[in-house]
Amino acid sequence: MSSPPTFHPNALCESKAIGSGTRIWAFAHILRGAVIGSDNNICDHVFIENDVVIGDRVTVKCGVQLWDGIRVEDDVFIGPNATFTNDLFPRSRVPRKAMPPTLIRRGASIGANATILPGVTVGVGAMVGAGTVITADVPANAVVVGNPARIIGYAGSEVISSQSELPAEADWQIFTTQINTDSRGRLSAWSLASTLPFVPQRLYVIDGAPDGWARGGGAYVRSHQFLLATHGTLTVAMDNGRQRDMICLSSPDRGLYVPPGIWTLQFGHSADAALLVLASELYDPSERIADYDEFLRASRPG
Repeated sequence: MSSPPTFHPNALCESKAIGSGTRIWAFAHILRGAVIGSDNNICDHVFIENDVVIGDRVTVKCGVQLWDGIRVEDDVFIGPNATFTNDLFPRSRVPRKAMPPTLIRRGASIGANATILPGVTVGVGAMVGAGTVITADVPANAVVVGNPARIIGYAGSEVISSQSELPAEADWQIFTTQINTDSRGRLSAWSLASTLPFVPQRLYVIDGAPDGWARGGGAYVRSHQFLLATHGTLTVAMDNGRQRDMICLSSPDRGLYVPPGIWTLQFGHSADAALLVLASELYDPSERIADYDEFLRASRPG
């Protein structure tokens, strides 16, 4: 049986839309229009404006202000004194135009004293380090730190350096490509058909990442891919919905096979990074899954 929300005697809650089991602690102030779900913990000195929606089982630690336009999904953690903003061009006593919404997706964690600029989405399961400044969307499960934020990892995964270290439940493979060099350092030919588990139909090269951020963040329904760093280094996060790994690519004699239905995210590019991708299918945007929750539904049928 669900219990009613509880309010500290020194809390000021003007909203009637507070879910069962939610606790509002001392000196928190919640305006009339705010909507707060069930089993949340709203700590001391939290201010929540009118146009704010919070899901279930959310923790908002002390000293946080949630302004109009902010949406917080289920199971989110917001650390002490995390700072949210909702105006890209703030001026005193100047009426604001429509404010870009800020979305904190399911299961994300925001570290203490992090700053979240307006209009961004922090993805499902992402982890934002203490003091981080978020100026752009954070991919699902990305671990970010710094000012501006940079991706340093993928939540719940470890770095794998060889095929023998891959767990049995992993669907991906690390190949030794056996590409040799001649005396001048040029690459010799490599027989793809004898090595890859698919016949390549498309080839493209990705040079670096915009602003040192990330590429990928999606899965393909039909396409097999083979990834190889021809220059520099980068890290590829792999996720099949059950197992997660990170694989660093830093040499053209070592590549990564990605079967269909695997979520990938590329990050940590060096300045000279170049990634060669061989794909089994011609490009079809309709087969790409870009939403992590949709990916999970597809990877766990029934």
